[in-house]
Amino acid sequence: MHFNCSEPPASVGFATIASARASASASASASTGTDFTTKSETKETMTKESHSHPQSTNICDPIPQLLSSFVDTFVDFSVSGGLFLLPSPPPPPNTSQPLQTLHPAPDRLVAIGDLHGDLHKSKQALALAGLIDDEGRWTGGSSTVVQIGDVLDRGGDELKILYLLEKLKREAARSGGKVITMNGNHEIMNVEGDFRCVTPRGLEEFRVWADWFTTGHAMKGLCKGLEKEKDPFDGIPVAFPGIKEEFFRGFRSRIAALRPKGPISSRFLSQNLTAVVVGESVFVHGGILAEHASYGLEKINEEVRDWINGLKGRSSPVYMRGRNSLVWLRKFSDGAAKNCDCTALEQALAMIPGAKRMIMGHTIQESGISGACNNRAIRIDVGMSEGCGNGPPEVLEITRSSELRILTSNPLYQRKPKYHVGDDRKSGLGLLLQEGGQRM
Repeated sequence: MHFNCSEPPASVGFATIASARASASASASASTGTDFTTKSETKETMTKESHSHPQSTNICDPIPQLLSSFVDTFVDFSVSGGLFLLPSPPPPPNTSQPLQTLHPAPDRLVAIGDLHGDLHKSKQALALAGLIDDEGRWTGGSSTVVQIGDVLDRGGDELKILYLLEKLKREAARSGGKVITMNGNHEIMNVEGDFRCVTPRGLEEFRVWADWFTTGHAMKGLCKGLEKEKDPFDGIPVAFPGIKEEFFRGFRSRIAALRPKGPISSRFLSQNLTAVVVGESVFVHGGILAEHASYGLEKINEEVRDWINGLKGRSSPVYMRGRNSLVWLRKFSDGAAKNCDCTALEQALAMIPGAKRMIMGHTIQESGISGACNNRAIRIDVGMSEGCGNGPPEVLEITRSSELRILTSNPLYQRKPKYHVGDDRKSGLGLLLQEGGQRM
C-alpha cells in the first residue's frame, strides 16, 4: 500500500468503508456474527446445560466483576507485550467534565516528539530523559512529560506504545509526576478511518489485538452477572475494494478498535489533549492560530474528546481538518526558519495568558530540535521512528527557571554525561542552536 499521508485527506476515510459496505453487502450481512460464532454457540450450550446442572451456573455469580477484571488484565498483558498496569483511579462521576488544559510549571518539563509506532525508539527517548529504567519503569519522579502526538501509523508497535504511555501515566501519578499525551494528525486520521499511513505490521498488531479482545469478550459472555458487551465489529464490512484480501482482517480490526467509541480509541485516545499549556509553554501537534485560541483551547479539548467517544458523529471537528487545523498546520515548523509566519505565531501567543513559546511536532527537523521566530516556536519532531526517518532520539527539557536544553543521543553533540548539551552553552535554547535548526 502506497499513499501520500503528508497532507490532510481529501475525504474522510469512512467514505471508503461505506463503499466497501455497499459493494460487499452480502458479506457484510454475515459480518456481525463472524467473530463471535464460537462464543454464541458455547453460550447456548452452557444455557442448555444449566437446566440439568443448576448449581454450576452460580459459580460466577458472586464474582462477576472480579472475573471481568481478570479477563481485562489477561488481554492487556497479551496485547501490550507483557505489561501489567497499576489500577487506574476511579472515573469521575461526571464523565463530561473538562480535561485539564492548564497546568502549572513543574520543576522539570520534558517534551517528546512524534513516535510513529517505534517502541524501541520510544523507550530510548524516555530513557534519554531519565524517565524510565531498563525495565521500562517510571524513574522521572515529579517530572511532567508531554508527548506531542503521532503515536500511530508508520510502524508496528502502536498499541504497545499506547499501553506503555498508559502504564507510565499511572506510575508517574504515584510519584507526583505527570505524563500528558496529545492528539496528532495521525490519531485523528485513524479515528476517521483514514489508513493511508498504516503499515502491514500495524495491521497485524491490531489483528492480534482483535483475537485477544474477542477471546476475552467470549470469556466474559460465559459468566452470568456481567452486562453483555456490544460487538465491536458491528456494521464493519468483511471486504474492502482496492485492498488485498490478506489485509482484510487487519483493516476490520483497526476500524473496530479506533473508530469513534471503539475499545482502543475510547480507552486511550479520548484522554489525549489537542492543546495544552504547561507553565509558559503551549503544546500542540501542528500549530495554534489566533482563531483557535479565540474559540477556546479547553472547549477544543472537550469537543475532540466527545467526538472520539462517539458523541459527535464520525467526522472530526472542522478545526481538526485541513492545512490550517491544529494538527496539520505547518506555518511555524517549516525547515527554513525564514519561511515561518512569526506574525501569526505572535498573534496566537498573545491570546493565551502567560504563553511565551509554542512547542510542536508534525514536521521533521532533519538537524534535530530547532527554534524559529526568536525561539518562540520550538519544533521537536526529529523523525526518530524507523518508519519516519530513523533519526537519533532527541527530547526537549525545560526547567522551572525556563532554561531550555536538548537531550540528544546524536554522538555529534554528546559533550556531557546523560547526553546533556554542554553547560558551557546553556542559558537558553538560542545558545544551543541557531534559527532553522543549525547547531552552534
